[in-house]
Amino acid sequence: MNKIKLCITGLASLLLLSCSGNFLDVEPQTSILDQNFYKTEADAEMALIGCYDGYQRTSSNGNQSFYITSEVLSDNCFGGTGFTDGRAYQALDRFDLSESTSDNNIFNGTWLDYYAGIFRCNTLLMKLPGIEKWKSDDAAVADATRKRIEGETRFLRALMYFDLVRLFEKIPLLTEPTTDNIPQANPADTYRLIAEDLRFAAANIPADAYPKAQAATNDGRVTAHAAKALLARVYLFYTGYYGNDDLGVTKAQVLAGLEEVIASNEFELLPEFKSLWPAASYIANAASNTLDKSGYAGKGNKEVVFAQKFNNTQNYNGMVDGNRWLVMMGMRNTNWSPYGKGWGGATVNPELAEAYPAGDKRKSASLIDIAGEGIESKFDKKDQREYTGFTVKKYTPTALPDGTSDTGGDNDFQISQDQDFIVIRYADVLLMAAELGSPNGLNYLNMVRTRAGLPAKTALNQSDILDERRFEFAFEGLRYWDLLRQGLPTAAATIAQTQTVLSGNAPDVITISAANITTTRGFMQIPNTQITLSNGVLKQNPGWEK
Repeated sequence: MNKIKLCITGLASLLLLSCSGNFLDVEPQTSILDQNFYKTEADAEMALIGCYDGYQRTSSNGNQSFYITSEVLSDNCFGGTGFTDGRAYQALDRFDLSESTSDNNIFNGTWLDYYAGIFRCNTLLMKLPGIEKWKSDDAAVADATRKRIEGETRFLRALMYFDLVRLFEKIPLLTEPTTDNIPQANPADTYRLIAEDLRFAAANIPADAYPKAQAATNDGRVTAHAAKALLARVYLFYTGYYGNDDLGVTKAQVLAGLEEVIASNEFELLPEFKSLWPAASYIANAASNTLDKSGYAGKGNKEVVFAQKFNNTQNYNGMVDGNRWLVMMGMRNTNWSPYGKGWGGATVNPELAEAYPAGDKRKSASLIDIAGEGIESKFDKKDQREYTGFTVKKYTPTALPDGTSDTGGDNDFQISQDQDFIVIRYADVLLMAAELGSPNGLNYLNMVRTRAGLPAKTALNQSDILDERRFEFAFEGLRYWDLLRQGLPTAAATIAQTQTVLSGNAPDVITISAANITTTRGFMQIPNTQITLSNGVLKQNPGWEK
């Protein structure tokens, strides 16, 4: 991180962007320079789109994804991947660099992607006060527009910092563009900035700025509702893991924000859980070589509070708007319509498959049962590492009956997957409100359970909520952090296990040590390249030393 400028792009490249659908579709700008930009409201809006694009690139650039990492670290999934592939995913899954001693920079690209996105946000925040030309001559209207843009930008910065601080804990905390060699901050300072940013977003993005009724044009925009929901997630993790309550916001305030989201009537649980996920709801029609997609609720549906947007714009020259990590979760080189092929990462722990309650509709919508769905005869186990018989269904490529990728046209399935990642669902709002002590908590829990086809609970306890979260949000990047916030000993004991799987179609023993999780405190390896470039200013996390 040589003065951190390795991860910083200039303004011209900030705006040389291709972004995902709806409001993010813009024509590339090729001649904008700092000295003639940031003058008008239109400039600010364009720079804001650049911030959204920066967040999208944390998944579309093809580096180690935060979300798939979150699943591999949890007790939901193992590392998987191809039998002859490198073992970086095994190093992560087992919290053990000896599994792949050459992998000293697993997260280097991730680090750069996130700080590039944060740089874009910091640049816009620095320039906003100097913008003088607003569309409205009414000072109050112009100020409200500026605050709305600032709120969206600060939410995106908060979300990216929240991912980084959970992965690495001690990170450089940048609030303005700089080339200084910044040391790692106390994590409490990072969390306080995140909370401040989210509180500002919640207070300054108008409640009617991006209504669900207009999702066709504004899906993916940050709302005050999303800020309140993300603040609750931040609060639960920080207070749970660290045991401190010094974020500048109280439990009562966080809960009140969730209750406001619920009372807004902007969101609802979809009647069918499977309709949230393309692969779970598509039906293959071999006779016409088509997919019946009528059961899919679509992007921006009433349950989506905030999503990371993707589309199938793609080439290998930087114009990639696809969900790259989704391909990692697909069945290893196996098309079985509606499921498309992928690279076999994050194979599903059979203990999760066995843990679902009888009659839980979420099981068949969440994971692919290779034997149960008749796929086993086609699946090449010799090409798969850590085969368990189960793979992820919620986020997997889709294919037509003839095996053609369902990405549209001649697009490369590796870089043109357009399924959005749902960062926050309404079900999470309900369960977080229940966990935080809402007087309606039991009803909220039972709303989720009823949709899943399960009987209502008659009493509410934290253990029931945590179990419900595991089944409701499996493969959505939440389980690992839910475990960590229960306390490191609990997380280590839950994740640690020994299981026999198949690698190259031969027995292979997976051993995940509780001691490794405890030693690392649940955090990941700081990229060694960044430590070297910082001249040792950055310090490696325990358990990940070379």
